[in-house]
Amino acid sequence: MTTATYEARALGVHSGMPAMKAARLAPDAVLLPVSFELYRRHSRLFKDALRTISPHIQDIGIDEVYADITLLDGASHAIAQRLKAVVFEATGLTCSVGIAPNKLLAKLSSDMQKPDGITVLDMADLPSRIWPLPARRINGIGPKAAARLESLGISTIGELAARDKVWLMEQFGRSHGSWLHDAAHGRDERPVLTHSEPVSMSRETTFERNLHSVRDRTELGGIFTRLCEQLAADLRRKGYAGRTIGIKLRFDDFRTVTRDLTLHEVVADATAIRQAAGLCLKRVDLRRALRLIGVRVSALERAGAPVSAQAQQSALDFD
Repeated sequence: MTTATYEARALGVHSGMPAMKAARLAPDAVLLPVSFELYRRHSRLFKDALRTISPHIQDIGIDEVYADITLLDGASHAIAQRLKAVVFEATGLTCSVGIAPNKLLAKLSSDMQKPDGITVLDMADLPSRIWPLPARRINGIGPKAAARLESLGISTIGELAARDKVWLMEQFGRSHGSWLHDAAHGRDERPVLTHSEPVSMSRETTFERNLHSVRDRTELGGIFTRLCEQLAADLRRKGYAGRTIGIKLRFDDFRTVTRDLTLHEVVADATAIRQAAGLCLKRVDLRRALRLIGVRVSALERAGAPVSAQAQQSALDFD
């Protein structure tokens, strides 16, 4: 399963869950087919619509952006309504908008009134609206950091804000501890970046049922090839080639492993990507069944370099 509606999430279904498990939790749910072309088309429509209001857009995902609205006329709530209106007109889809003094608080606020909501925050709202939230809601605090904070008696953003900065630096290191202190106090000076060069591109898929490298060899081989073809199309469309090819595998016990291979020359075509990724597969114990597979190209450069002879000679797997 790729994702889940809010109604399904209320029943315990979540993104990336196998379809069979989701069906047990929500037996009346309707499973819809995946169409990444449709998602990408609507993503482009969504972002182009926003640029008619603010040209200063930072793309951070297929369905999420930061927008600098500093120079726009009107009250914050009215600007948010304009943003939602142009998105709905272009795509027929609703969206949630968070407006705040910086990117960190804007991200937090955009999640507060989902779906189809508007949240406007300023620094004075920190004690009443931000500090009661779980610390893990801060973008950048992952599961491991959240567990570490919990072990130190810190569950909420407010409890994090109450801790001394020097103490946090002693616990988490100078850089990360300082960032945690700033984040808990709503401080974030990162600008909205309208353009940045990507460092990698990837494609991955979660299977509807667990697949085994021997029993389901043909099916896995087809999926693996399609991922490489889709990734090559992404690279071609955006004008990049890469030197490092990697794979990501998640097994039926939810253990995740990655492997990568750096080539002598940059590559961008599906055959070269698949051959190098196949070599990476040979370095993994595939006795357990798989629930996810992904392919990644990193160390990107603008396209134009020749395909690596080493990559052309690499062996394949899964077929």
